Amino acid sequence: MTSPSIWTNATLAPRACSAGLIENAAIVVRTGRIEWFGPMSQIPDHYLDQPTQTHDLSGAIVTPGLIDCHTHLIYGGNRAEEFALRLAGASYEEVARRGGGIISTVRATRAATEDELFSSALRRLESLMNEGVTALEIKSGYGLDLESEKKMLRVARRLAQARPVTILTTFLGAHALPPEYAGQADAYIDHVCTQMLPALAKEHLVDAVDVFCERIGFTLAQSERVFQAARRLGLPVKMHAEQLSLMGGAALAARYQALSADHLEFLDEAGVIAMRDAGMVAVLLPGAYYFIRETQLPPIELLRKHKVPIAISTDSNPGTSPTTSLLLMLNMACTLFRMSVDEVLAGVTRNAAQALGHPDVSGEIAIGAPADFVAWDIESLAELAYWSGLDRCQLVVRHGQITRDNREQVYG
Repeated sequence: MTSPSIWTNATLAPRACSAGLIENAAIVVRTGRIEWFGPMSQIPDHYLDQPTQTHDLSGAIVTPGLIDCHTHLIYGGNRAEEFALRLAGASYEEVARRGGGIISTVRATRAATEDELFSSALRRLESLMNEGVTALEIKSGYGLDLESEKKMLRVARRLAQARPVTILTTFLGAHALPPEYAGQADAYIDHVCTQMLPALAKEHLVDAVDVFCERIGFTLAQSERVFQAARRLGLPVKMHAEQLSLMGGAALAARYQALSADHLEFLDEAGVIAMRDAGMVAVLLPGAYYFIRETQLPPIELLRKHKVPIAISTDSNPGTSPTTSLLLMLNMACTLFRMSVDEVLAGVTRNAAQALGHPDVSGEIAIGAPADFVAWDIESLAELAYWSGLDRCQLVVRHGQITRDNREQVYG
């Protein structure tokens, strides 16, 4: 049997919340999973009587690894010029209707080579990992034809091989209408459902399926066709819903037992109840809310009232949330959405894990869970949502192996 490793001298936050902290704690890891955790004084003797590798965490606060459950990390170019247009008064919808928005990134992504996409996405991935992210989702949706979507999803799989991080892929072919299908939305959705998705699933490039249900995206009927195609292939679904208007997308997603509905600024109580009954997660994206200067807040109180789990994510993308800092999203969720520290930490750990729906991502320090955790140079968990730009990440462990070690760094 493989010898365990023991991580000692930690202040442990198994569920990333202020309740249930364990001081002078230890974690026992074997073959990449947590076999035991608790006070150091209670470590079972048999662990001490066998060869072990011991790591001293020097009293650091230790949380589960962070999870970024909604990103568009792979794309060509950037949209800084559109940012300037919006500052001058153009709305997100106006920019999109003038040929900008998602389609401008589609053009750049189609023109980029796979290696170019890999190189640019790797920089963004490294930034997330440096802040303690051990798992994330990456969506396609900037190719909008079979070969370009395939190229993006292959890059996502390459990133997972190149770095010690768990990456789940989501096919977002129904992100926007490509130029070659102008005025033919139904025909494009037919292509997505009968050609693109089956081909990509056959190559095992897809873990879940998403759709942008919105006035500038796709209708409820078109979105449902995508969900039906995903169901035929046994793939879970999720949805960009109620970001710019109330279309009933979240309720539709609930009928298909979606993992999550994301954005949700215009979600109503009926949609919240439908999500609750379907066991869905509400993924809120404060970076996009901030960046497009939205004024309609997501229905936080309704989500709390009906006990819908809330996840927080970067929505890292070139048009509406060009960020690679999940910790900054914690601060924004607290300041813009008035969420508590415990709520936002749950939002990037256990609730984010539920939004991904994968057995290799738990968002908790628990027996049998993957040994994904982070040691922080902080005095309280509130500091994770308090600081902006101050690196407090000491050590990142994924599947029991150290992936980032900043403990030797000296600041003078």
